[in-house]
Amino acid sequence: MGQAATQPRTDWHLKENAREHHTSKFSSEELIVRRGQAFTITFNGTERPEQNLIFIAETGPKPSKATKTLATFDISSTVSKEGWSAVLQSSSSSSVSISISSPHNAVIGRYRLSVQSGSSSPHNLGTFVLLFNPWSSGDDVFMPNKAECEEYVLEEFGIIFAGNKNHINSFGWNFGQFQGDILNICLSIMDRSLYYRQDPLTDVAHRHDPRYLGRVLSAMVNANDDQGVVLGNWSGKYEGGKNPTSWTGSGEILQSWKKSGFRPVKYGQCWVFAAVLTTVLRCLGIPTRTITNFSSAHDADGNLRVDEFYDADGNHLERGADSVWNFHVWNESWFTRNDLGPSYSGWQVLDATPQEESGGIYQCGPTSRHAVKEGEVELDYDGPFVFAEVNADCMYWNYDSATGKKTLIFSKSTEIGASISTKAVGRDDRVDVTRDYKYEEGSAKEREIFKKARKKLGLEDKFDPTAPKQEEVEQKPDISGKFKVAGSLEVGKDVNLLLVLENLQSDAKTVHVNMTAWSTLYTRRRVNQIWKDSISVTLAPKEEKQFPIKIKYPEYQQQLTTDKTIQVTALCHVEDGMQVLVKRNITLDNPAIDIQVLGEAKVNKEVFVEVTFTNPIDEEMKDCMLQVEGSDLLQGILELRIPPLKASEKSSTKFKLIPSEAGPKHLLVNFSCDKFADIKTFKMVNVIN
Repeated sequence: MGQAATQPRTDWHLKENAREHHTSKFSSEELIVRRGQAFTITFNGTERPEQNLIFIAETGPKPSKATKTLATFDISSTVSKEGWSAVLQSSSSSSVSISISSPHNAVIGRYRLSVQSGSSSPHNLGTFVLLFNPWSSGDDVFMPNKAECEEYVLEEFGIIFAGNKNHINSFGWNFGQFQGDILNICLSIMDRSLYYRQDPLTDVAHRHDPRYLGRVLSAMVNANDDQGVVLGNWSGKYEGGKNPTSWTGSGEILQSWKKSGFRPVKYGQCWVFAAVLTTVLRCLGIPTRTITNFSSAHDADGNLRVDEFYDADGNHLERGADSVWNFHVWNESWFTRNDLGPSYSGWQVLDATPQEESGGIYQCGPTSRHAVKEGEVELDYDGPFVFAEVNADCMYWNYDSATGKKTLIFSKSTEIGASISTKAVGRDDRVDVTRDYKYEEGSAKEREIFKKARKKLGLEDKFDPTAPKQEEVEQKPDISGKFKVAGSLEVGKDVNLLLVLENLQSDAKTVHVNMTAWSTLYTRRRVNQIWKDSISVTLAPKEEKQFPIKIKYPEYQQQLTTDKTIQVTALCHVEDGMQVLVKRNITLDNPAIDIQVLGEAKVNKEVFVEVTFTNPIDEEMKDCMLQVEGSDLLQGILELRIPPLKASEKSSTKFKLIPSEAGPKHLLVNFSCDKFADIKTFKMVNVIN
């Protein structure tokens, strides 16, 4: 055995260790384990194993005991509670099996493991990757509920909610955190952060802390400041890259980032940043989910108010940096907040969309969700920004560009933060978590928390238009108005609405109404004017009248953005009375796609899938393309060209899957052509052995 003594051969027991550590889904030749839990290795080449073997585990550029990036430990009879330890399992004349345990708060990342026997120089046993361990009660990311662990760490399929608060829609996303090279890419994201570049030793030493890593990764997923993963683009023009709506999974984005030599991938918007961050954090073992907030405020000046400006024609003006988005997607990650105390542990908000700087760079969070609900906006990190996203007050102003004068039309405290949504655990359903972010809108408790938050920010003495002053009490609007939807809202069909106006007074009122419709992005930024009209109407006392509005498909077809959103406003000038603003944000639905699995889906057996689509418009559709992906169903992304489709013509496309693993899997389909961008759907495929 003289030869073997020079170079031990290591058996990492990949299958058994992976099963014990919930890492079986990684496709890796390298050992991947979770901290605070034992794993077994066997190596040969030590003739007398019981003789003072010393193990060395090290990570990072200059490992040291002081930074806990270097551990040396010998064989002991029991597992250490505090540090690394090795317990002898069995030994023979040629090999030895050892059970190695890391502490619950070990630095995560790639480790080098070596062994030293007596005074000889250390033998390198190889490398392994250590991850967070939500299954272990000592870990900061411990999640007691096993079903939640499965969903928020191991599930590769997600549903992202979008649309607007009156009309919520959703699409599937393939997180793909266990695909090919994704773990290595996640490790290299950490090594490319500004924190690491400025001080690699301190950065690596902090990698035991999910709070620290969550913040670092929220900065690295966007490309601002640090050449991170995805470049944001909200212009409506996406030359030189991909339209954010066209992505169906994180794998393609992360692989592209690596392949391009770590140049930012073009382009992303909020759900892309949130989905990629979900992938990275789940991959590293931090339980994470995506959250969608409808009517989400972007409060640029930190006063917990958003100001919106309109001209006399009812056009929404781009003034000031505040905005309200139809929806905004961020993340929640689960971990303890040792810095804030036990009541602030649990779900933490992280937001990788570059909106406002925090500590000089574009990062956001982790903000304790509980702190947001209780108005504790002074706690780390970025509390005021997240609080405003879900609970700012909305101020609507009439702005006269000639005089520069602005007049408050009205203010509303119940507009922001509606139907806050996430995917259910183990089901493809929507769960509403609004009550976890704030008390019921309009309740005394909610207003009390809002005032408390303003007070903590030193804002309580400023002008508060929501508090009635004596002279303003009489000033109530004479009429009320709303837009009602008449019929379906579908791309390719006319949009039919009703403007409903009601006289609230006991004398007749004459009203001049200026109406406009603009195509917008989901951030409500106006792109193209589609339609305008004006009417004058006299309403008898207490009378209600309805005015039909039709926006024809040819009028909006060329003007629509890929977000398929239209903002309709009516500014009502009441003679001798207050102005009334009526507005509605409309999201149009795409036509339907149908997916059929033709037969039984079995592991390693071919099964055919048929995707059908009917052209709903009176014009030919060209440049048709079908994109399909799904973890454990397909390798990579399948792209299929489809011949042009005449008006009302139906297309049917067949392709085959060879599932690689049993269980409920999701197939994601994205259809696009010159008339419709990114019609998405997904289908659950139950794969049996």
